[in-house]
Amino acid sequence: MDAGSVAGGDEHDEVGVEDRRWPRRVYGAGSEPDPRFSLANERTLLAWLRTSLGLVVAGIAVIALAELVEPLWLVDLVAAVAFGAGAATALTGWRQWARAEQAMRRGEPLPSAIGAVVVLAGVLLLALLGVLGLLIAGR
Repeated sequence: MDAGSVAGGDEHDEVGVEDRRWPRRVYGAGSEPDPRFSLANERTLLAWLRTSLGLVVAGIAVIALAELVEPLWLVDLVAAVAFGAGAATALTGWRQWARAEQAMRRGEPLPSAIGAVVVLAGVLLLALLGVLGLLIAGR
């Protein structure tokens, strides 16, 4: 079996070993791109996940410091937005990774980075809630 049959979507590589990479809808599409591009795409996914983790940790920090902030409903709201933004960022990063990997494998142009709007919206909402907290606290 030659390398071309692998690139065409065959489930076995050139020595007959089954390709078990997941998700199949990503790795089963098109041909193998240059590994440098796939690794760069993976590093971008890791950046999305670091951002997501930072947002979740911010939500945990807000809860941990809740006794220092009034009103309590604002603490709950900020934490919920941080958790939601963290989850949305992780999911969006995964989707962006899959879309870019599929496009590279098919030789298509890379998809737009519309996912950055998710992070932007979450951070803007958190900033506005922070300003609201300052106004309520009278600082």
